[in-house]
Amino acid sequence: MKKFKPTTPSRRKMTVVTYSKVTTRQKPVKSLTSGFKRSVGRNNQGRITVRHKGGGHKRLFRKIDFGYDKINIPFYVKSIEYDPNRSGFIGLVAYRDGERRYALLPKGVLVGDSYIASENAPRTTGNRLPLKSLGVGTFVFNVELKPKGGAKIGRSAGNYIEIVAKDGGRVDLKMPSSEIRKVSENCWATVGEVSNEESRLVNLGKAGRSRWLGIRPTVRGSAMNPVDHPYGGGEGRQGRGTRRAKSFSGKPTGKGQKSRRSKKYSNKFIVSRRKVGKK
Repeated sequence: MKKFKPTTPSRRKMTVVTYSKVTTRQKPVKSLTSGFKRSVGRNNQGRITVRHKGGGHKRLFRKIDFGYDKINIPFYVKSIEYDPNRSGFIGLVAYRDGERRYALLPKGVLVGDSYIASENAPRTTGNRLPLKSLGVGTFVFNVELKPKGGAKIGRSAGNYIEIVAKDGGRVDLKMPSSEIRKVSENCWATVGEVSNEESRLVNLGKAGRSRWLGIRPTVRGSAMNPVDHPYGGGEGRQGRGTRRAKSFSGKPTGKGQKSRRSKKYSNKFIVSRRKVGKK
């Protein structure tokens, strides 16, 4: 993590991750990249459905292997690279049969390290195994929600998921959000934590860095007119005026409000809800 001398107001608190000390390759492999168009928060009719998105620096999409369908074939890390589309580091990995792919890297990885996806693999960082082969208390990432469905959870920088219990063909996983949910014991996961754990400590320092990332400004609801937001209007500063916190569209949000659908299909897999509201 690099800090700057306070030569300007924006430099005073700004921090950056020193990628040059970690990454070993500057340009991605051309055959494993493609162009893509980001939705910038709009639906197929062009209407904004997610606010505060748009702009940002142009990006190349890296084709990351989240399926890990090459079982029992060892691979080693050829390079460690920065990916603008995710917070963790990715690496170019080469399999013994000659194929090259991009993969999300674990914490502490070095160029030349060798890993394998196998039911009989050692329970060491970077190896991929079914959850039934891992013990209670193990930290994992890149976890599947359905067998052979590809890694869906535990993919953000510095994140890990803890195995807390096993019973009846299901494994209880404690998420980074503190939620505990059940998944099939036949789902696969990678042992360890996601790389670039310093990512969450970054202070952008200025509004411009947010715009480079494609994050547009957030305006307070109380600063709007009544037609634009439930909190809008009033002479001078006004309180919320409603019992429950609301979003732009009037739906409950923040401060412990429950926003999950009562009939969501995955409710039966959730053992304990995440802790929300004031810490």
